[in-house]
Amino acid sequence: MSNERAQPFAGVRRSVAASSNTASPQASRANMLGLGLGRGKGSLGLGLGKGKTMKRHKKIPRDTIQGITKGDIRRLARRGGVKRMSATIYDDIRAALRQRLEMILKDAVAVAEHCGHSTVLVKHVIYALNKLGKPIYGFDPRFL
Repeated sequence: MSNERAQPFAGVRRSVAASSNTASPQASRANMLGLGLGRGKGSLGLGLGKGKTMKRHKKIPRDTIQGITKGDIRRLARRGGVKRMSATIYDDIRAALRQRLEMILKDAVAVAEHCGHSTVLVKHVIYALNKLGKPIYGFDPRFL
């Protein structure tokens, strides 16, 4: 008995390109194009390294509130009963949302630090919202 499995396309012959600019048959398309992806740095990869030269994956500082997309704001407005929105309102909504989140999170972090926790838990946010006079229904304070 043989341990070899039958190959489904064993009888089909593949055509091989006439000219190939690869050094080895194992080279991927990314390496052929000189992208330096996969299997180590190679000759072209810049990597992250310790040097002070330009990094390959440089983090671009960006305002994270822009992660709240236009569609997200529209969905929240629809849930609140809004039919139409002006195109200029989205930045104002993002500013109001940032202000509100900063207020809630400041109090939630204060509660977490007072409890000696390094992680903000759901109960810390609930306490912060109760302190601000905006409790969430469905959370009984006796069980927190």
